[in-house]
Amino acid sequence: MNIRLLTPRLILRPLRPEDAAAMFGYRSRPDVFRYQLWRPADEAEIREYIGRQQRLAPGEPGTWYSLAIERREGGGMIGDAGLHFPDGNPDEVEIGITLSPEFQRRGFAAEALREIFRFCFHMLAKTRITAGADPRNLASVRLLERMGMTRTAYVRAYLEVRGELVDDVRYAVRKDDYLTIR
Repeated sequence: MNIRLLTPRLILRPLRPEDAAAMFGYRSRPDVFRYQLWRPADEAEIREYIGRQQRLAPGEPGTWYSLAIERREGGGMIGDAGLHFPDGNPDEVEIGITLSPEFQRRGFAAEALREIFRFCFHMLAKTRITAGADPRNLASVRLLERMGMTRTAYVRAYLEVRGELVDDVRYAVRKDDYLTIR
């Protein structure tokens, strides 16, 4: 499936090898990876990741499928979004989004997520979307709530990230609920 999702200001598309430098540029920043599970060691690790991504199709159980987020005008990758398709639950998808700090607080994340929700609910026929966030990442928590997601759990000492035991807050929205609030 060749995905190309369009919003008024954005293009969401599969990752390409030429995205490696931009993706490493923002994902290696301390202010970005602070709340991320994945901190790439170098650009080569990003290229390997993109290579693996190019062999996937969205919806394969047990995989994360990543999309580049780029601006329609001015081009250039400004972030990426991940879609996780858990094993044993074909009706559900977990989402995540990362934007370069220069493009945060401009509505790009919400715009991208609205299109991802539409894609997941309508094109992939999912009935539930979930997301997790470090509760200290207030911008992400607020974004998920603005998207109509409901907090379903707060898990203390959820996992260890780079030597620190961190909490996790979980969110979810069902297709019927999302369509009602939109």
